[in-house]
Amino acid sequence: MKQSTETAAVRMNGFLFVVLFIALIGAGVVSVLFLSVALAIILWVAALFIMPGFFIVQPNEARVLVFFGKYIGTARDDGFHWANPFAIKKHVSLRVRNFNSERLKVNDAAGNPIEIAAVVVWRVTDSAKALFDVEKYENFVAIQSETALRTMAMHYFYDSDEQPGDVSLRGNPDEVADSLRKELHVRLSQAGVEVMEARISHLAYAPEIAQAMLRRQQAQAVISARKKIVDGAVGMVEMALHRLSSENIVALDEEKKATMVNNLLVALVSEQATQPIINTGTVY
Repeated sequence: MKQSTETAAVRMNGFLFVVLFIALIGAGVVSVLFLSVALAIILWVAALFIMPGFFIVQPNEARVLVFFGKYIGTARDDGFHWANPFAIKKHVSLRVRNFNSERLKVNDAAGNPIEIAAVVVWRVTDSAKALFDVEKYENFVAIQSETALRTMAMHYFYDSDEQPGDVSLRGNPDEVADSLRKELHVRLSQAGVEVMEARISHLAYAPEIAQAMLRRQQAQAVISARKKIVDGAVGMVEMALHRLSSENIVALDEEKKATMVNNLLVALVSEQATQPIINTGTVY
């Protein structure tokens, strides 16, 4: 396939040709009154040929000129211009645009069904590629964005709990966004489109497994919390035994130490308040 590349179109100041247009009309009137009707007709026909050449370019817009099926350039400078009156002048917006994808149902790297959506910020950088190298570049951006999102989601786990240490969709949004942007750049460069930013706008487990995954996350949270509690309790018991021994507060044999450790761990780790039992007898 022949690749198109944007080039600058030959154009002139439109106001100069407005003056020329008025001059031709006036000269035609003078010819009718003082010279000949034939000359007036020639002048008026010339004025009519000038009219289709006028066009306006607004800021961050472009006009692509096509002359009998051949691309002859793009006008990007905003203002009032005149160019080949026989050329078709197609409008292309160069403004920054957003594409919000639909919520797609895909499988992550672990095979879990998830729902994912993204927002893509893009703009046209090459008007010739956008118009001539792809069919309807807006639809091309939409389809390729959803395809890239599906491909990217299949290469990552939903959460880092699936594979500790790996980049995950939920745990590493910046890395995932950069990966998606690079994937889109490769796909959309052939359409003359620059991807400025791409980020996940929605991420969730599919409804059929959402409850099961929620229970698993809750269990993992409980395990993590209990681990911290146990670690803290063991440290406090170790500190208590060390101080009792170093400051000679009380001498405990191994059996009493085991009993004390058991009681302290029960008191510190228990989820409910413990009820102390006061011993009114001797320690032994």
